[in-house]
Amino acid sequence: MNANLTFIYDGECPFCNHFAELLELKSKIYNISILDGRKNQTLISSLLKKGYDLDKGAILIIDDNIFHGAEAINTVCKQINNPSGNLLRLLSIIFKSNKRTNLLFPFLLRARRFALISKGVSTSLV
Repeated sequence: MNANLTFIYDGECPFCNHFAELLELKSKIYNISILDGRKNQTLISSLLKKGYDLDKGAILIIDDNIFHGAEAINTVCKQINNPSGNLLRLLSIIFKSNKRTNLLFPFLLRARRFALISKGVSTSLV
């Protein structure tokens, strides 16, 4: 039996939004739910109480296991096999490596913060 995956992202971030859209449409991960954290405040609050802050990175839940930030991106990319889109194929190749993900993740957080500030949107989700 396959595990159930839930990927939680910031729907106001254009980069996060596009990645989540690619996951949903082109990843061929059939047992994944994609949730916009800004539209699921109760879930975000309960995850924050457990120490998982969506402002510090996406969250991936696989059954009872929670992955956060770079680990969430790395883990979800390892689930992608033969995606139908070139951009997702490239991203999955890059982020399947723990080393590359950990190296690049701080830049992703900065890009998200810059994009949200440019849009006039709060970087905090709660």
